Amino acid sequence: MHATLEALGKYRIVPALAGLDSPDMVLPLCDALASGGLPVLEITLRMAGGMEALRLAAAERPDVLVGAGTVLTAAQAGQAIEAGARYLVSPGLDPVLVRMGLDAGLAVLPGVATPTEVQAALGLGLEAVKFFPASVMGGPQMLAALRGPFPGMKFVPTGGVNMNNLETYLRLGNVLACGGTWMFGRGKIQPDGFEAIAAAARETMEFIDAFQSGQA
Repeated sequence: MHATLEALGKYRIVPALAGLDSPDMVLPLCDALASGGLPVLEITLRMAGGMEALRLAAAERPDVLVGAGTVLTAAQAGQAIEAGARYLVSPGLDPVLVRMGLDAGLAVLPGVATPTEVQAALGLGLEAVKFFPASVMGGPQMLAALRGPFPGMKFVPTGGVNMNNLETYLRLGNVLACGGTWMFGRGKIQPDGFEAIAAAARETMEFIDAFQSGQA
């Protein structure tokens, strides 16, 4: 498995960032996540200044697993690769984007929601995919059903995943990690919100550690 995917599987959580007041706030955000034991960040390109934030985080915080999310076009994929993204995440399965990422040596997590899309992802040589939108497309029950025909595929369920249902997803053997926004709250992150983010990351990782040791 790709080293970046292995790292995501170690942390089991992929925080997805949807908004910032300014791109330079991404650096203290990375620091807050890292201080909470979760040096992982998916920067969605749908937010204003997303590419600039990605470039800054990749350059200044190399110890954080920074990836590009909501990658929709080949142009965005190329820019994200140039900006230093370690992985690409897309809401859908686009073979062009997948090949661009793989050819650049990156991990790629395209979104899938059906067995047909999972089979297509296998045909592209992928080892893991994003399951999106997870809660709408059957959640844990759907993932459990997909494990039979696709035993080697790992999933990153995203969409409706939170601390209330996280354990249900993590107990599935085909779930690599879970994507979510719960540690950021709603709306744009404010300059006085980093302590709360660090605390939420810490709480999440304490849960993960307890779960991994069989105590959750």
